[in-house]
Order: sequence, then C-alpha cells, then structure tokens
Amino acid sequence: MDHRSRRERLSERLGALDLDALIVTRLPNVRYLTGFTGSNGQVVVARDGSGVFLTDGRYEEQATHEVPDLERTAYRQGYPRPLLDACRTLGAGKAGFEGRGLVYDDWAQLGEAADGIELVPAGPEVEVLRRVKDADELGLIARAQDVTDEVFERIALNGGLRAGVTERRLAREMETAMLDAGADDRSFDSIVAFGDHAAEPHHHPTDRELSAGDVVKLDFGALAEGYHADMTRTIAFGEPDPRLRDIRDVVAAANRAGTEAVRPGATTVEVDAAARTVVADAGYADAFPHGLGHGVGLEIHEDPFLRWHSGIELERGMVVTIEPGVYIPGLGGVRIEDMVEVTTDGGRPMPRSSRELIVL
Repeated sequence: MDHRSRRERLSERLGALDLDALIVTRLPNVRYLTGFTGSNGQVVVARDGSGVFLTDGRYEEQATHEVPDLERTAYRQGYPRPLLDACRTLGAGKAGFEGRGLVYDDWAQLGEAADGIELVPAGPEVEVLRRVKDADELGLIARAQDVTDEVFERIALNGGLRAGVTERRLAREMETAMLDAGADDRSFDSIVAFGDHAAEPHHHPTDRELSAGDVVKLDFGALAEGYHADMTRTIAFGEPDPRLRDIRDVVAAANRAGTEAVRPGATTVEVDAAARTVVADAGYADAFPHGLGHGVGLEIHEDPFLRWHSGIELERGMVVTIEPGVYIPGLGGVRIEDMVEVTTDGGRPMPRSSRELIVL
C-alpha cells in the first residue's frame, strides 16, 4: 500500500489547519499512514510530508520492516514526551493532536511537557481520508467478504444449524470456520440470536438451544490484513411465525431501497431515509431503533455513518453497510445487512449470500 501518498494528502490539510504537524495516536490511523500493525505506535506528520514514527522497544525490530520509509524512534522514557521530541525534530512549533486519540491524563501530560510547542486539538482528519478506499483496500475488504460468504454457506446452510445447538456453540463454530477459510481473525464478536433473542439488535450469544420454528439472526464478518467484513442474514429453522415472514419482506424491501439510494453525491441522511421510510410506512418505525449503516474498513464501525441526522455526501470508493432491521420483543427480529461499495453508477452489494428467508 502507498502509505507515503496518504501522508502527503494529510500534510496538504495541515496548511489549511494552520498546523506545522499532526500527532497521530489512534492505532487504526497510525496503521493507515504507516503500515504498522503492532499494539503501540504513533506517528507525527509534518506539513512538508516528512514524519517520525514512534513505538516502544518491543516493536523496534518489527517497525524496521513495516515502516521502512520514515525516521523511527523506539522510546524507553515515559510517554508522551517522545511525541514532543519528534515535533522538535520536524521543526514544528504548532502541532495538532487527535482529540479522539488521547485520554485526559495523556493530554494533560502532553501539555505539561510542551515547553514552547503550541498544542491544539484537531478533528478526525485521518478518519476523513479513510472514508474513501483505494484499490488495495477494496481488494482486502472483498477478500474478507468472500470468507464471510463461504462460512455462511458452509456452517449456516450445510448442517451447522441443528436442533439443540446453542447460540454460543454456533458462534464458536463460525469463528473457527473463518480462520480455517483463511481469515486472520473475526471482525468482531459474532452475533448469533435464536427465536425471541433476535429481537435484541446486538445480542450476545448464550446457551439457548435452537428449536423448530426459531428465526436465526447471524451478524458476523471476517478480517483480512486489518480490513473487516460485516454481514447479517436472518434464516429460519423450520416454519417461522407468519408475522416474521411479513417483517422479513418489509426489511428486504428497506434493504433494497437503501441500496438503490447509494450513489456519489447522495447524502447519508437521504440513504437512511430511503430505507427508513419503507419500515415506517409498514407501521414499524419504532421497531427500527438504529441508524441504517456505517463505513467499514480498518475499523468495523467508521465514517461515514448513515443516520437520520448529520449527513455527508457519499463518494465513489466508500464502503458502507445497509442494515435495516425490525425487532419485536417476545417474537423475534429480522435484519438484512450488506456491505455496499459506492461506484460511479450507484451502489454495488459486496456479499453473494442470499438475502431470502431461507427455511431449513
């Protein structure tokens, strides 16, 4: 991946922000700008495109091959003083820091040690750059989605759903299957919800056993070289309650409406409204309590967020989820979620798995 060009695009923003440098401490942003995959790393990027990468002694050798194109510092004294030393190395008299990336204690220590460097909070500058994916990123997201589809077909549709299996056991089987299929890890803790548990949008698997007539909500995804997949399918183990069949049709129509609204120039509010209107017109407005979707990339939930407020325009290369849901306590729920790539012509759903209500 071309990390240098990413840093150059960030450095171009620093002039507009009247900053000499930006101190980047959020790990997904550090990875985006440098390629570093360890658990402790920071990078200071200057307005001229130069930079200094920092980590502790555990990752000194790893950084030599993951971050070969930047000056590197492996610090042993207390954090965050080395960040200020990096600013001085770069000649930065005024440096921004990620407001989302420092806890209060670190911010206080940074200010106490500034000693002539003006520090100002900066907004989510790197997150804004990350919204639009390049070809390498799209390829990794597609690879993660391929594994996710394979596991859905292998586990959910070919014997994994059986009488007596528990939510917790099925979640473990799916996550093991993702690793066996080539994933680096799961994207997040898999959601497996049987029957009335499917009424919880973010249910945690339990020892509840699967029985005839249950709907099964599966929300899961694979991880490929740091990039996530996210998909939800709702299927049935035996004939479900007729009300859930009707709800499934509503949710499927909302999923289609949201996907069809995806295009460059459309706002996230407009896309959310396209799907939400379908659900509301069917009488389930109060049963759809969350936003329509979110960006996916180095984080499972990242900009842009598709909600009923605070809209931004979609751009070609973004990847967002379209995930309407209806949840009825005591009965169950249905969610259908696809990652959708914003293309020149509209939105392209990335999963190949069926969105139909499959009855096993």
